[in-house]
Amino acid sequence: MKPTRVPDDYDYEKNLPLWRRDSAGISIKRDFVFEDFQQAFAFMTLCARYAEDINHHPDWSNTWNRVSVSLSTHSENALTFLDLQLAKAMDGFAIQVQA
Repeated sequence: MKPTRVPDDYDYEKNLPLWRRDSAGISIKRDFVFEDFQQAFAFMTLCARYAEDINHHPDWSNTWNRVSVSLSTHSENALTFLDLQLAKAMDGFAIQVQA
């Protein structure tokens, strides 16, 4: 099934306030900062499992306690609801590992 593109009038600021959209409007980005590497790795593990479940994978990098994430649906060269779904899940996983 083809992913559904996010409409141009989607309110990112309201629905994903910690994420920023790139100037081309085809990806959203966020840097997650944790107390230490262990929390960052726990976060990445939760995200990786969820990404496999929905078959949608982030572009990301990790340096000690920081995880930098970029989400886009490459097959559509656009943002889709899969990106939003993964972003919201990642926000929740970040809270979970920091609790």
